[in-house]
Amino acid sequence: MSANPCELYRFDLSADSGREPRRALQLADLAVEVLAAEAMLTPKPALVDGRGSGVHLDLDLSAMLKSASSLHGTFQSMAAAAAGREPNQTLREQLARIGRSGERCMFAATGGSNAHRGAIWVLGLLVAARAIQGDESARGVTGPRAEAGTRETAALAARIAAFPDRYAPAQDSHGVRACRRYGVRGARGEAVAGFPHVIEVGLPAMWAARANGADETCARLDALMAIMATLDDTCLLHRGGISALQAAQRGARETLMAGGSSSAAGRRALLRLDAELVKRNASPGGCADLLAACIFLDSDHKRSASIGTR
Repeated sequence: MSANPCELYRFDLSADSGREPRRALQLADLAVEVLAAEAMLTPKPALVDGRGSGVHLDLDLSAMLKSASSLHGTFQSMAAAAAGREPNQTLREQLARIGRSGERCMFAATGGSNAHRGAIWVLGLLVAARAIQGDESARGVTGPRAEAGTRETAALAARIAAFPDRYAPAQDSHGVRACRRYGVRGARGEAVAGFPHVIEVGLPAMWAARANGADETCARLDALMAIMATLDDTCLLHRGGISALQAAQRGARETLMAGGSSSAAGRRALLRLDAELVKRNASPGGCADLLAACIFLDSDHKRSASIGTR
């Protein structure tokens, strides 16, 4: 038996499936790259980034990068499990089992700190959806058709998320408690709805910033601000309640209205938002997970399109 329990299910699965191993590897590579890119993006309000730990005193950039790397086998297994399949109860529960194994990998890598539990859920669904679609679905596709492709991926992920996990361990997480207390839909509700804050909010903001001449860092920061301006982030609610959520949404709107992160006024507003959330010890972790989803979908479709034009 392996000395590392987080690896056990991955090896059992790979032995059984054998479905499109190259594509599964590519999707896992991309998911890990995306988590590293999101972690390194700077400055992010109250979140771990290149400046420091934000309000996450048990994490730093090194731990975030170790966590991301530890999840490679998780995402590869999810892609392998989903390839050639249709969303159904069995697949949903298989992905959940892999995800729980991935959480153990994450905790082992970080010494017990939660770096990416939400991202395992979000990116795991999208990785599985892209594996179902196959590489050909986005090859050579650009422009409006690429936008339609991201919608199709999100819709497929939503179909997977709609099935309950009958084997989920009974636990009352921070997110679940925040959903119950404040009447918000949380991470599962966002997924079942087809990731509207990714498809309708974050990605359009990222693309608009690029079109207006922003560099990649600012385009991604503006996407984060756009998501934060409207998302009922359960991480913010858990840490700081309604007042923290409202402060985050207000500060994000002010950043965008001032011209976004690429403008001097917008950058000042972003840093004021950072200071406000740090003072409140409130972190927009759910927004960060959805930003990672934006980066994943954007990068995957760009990469597939470039392959198709060679």
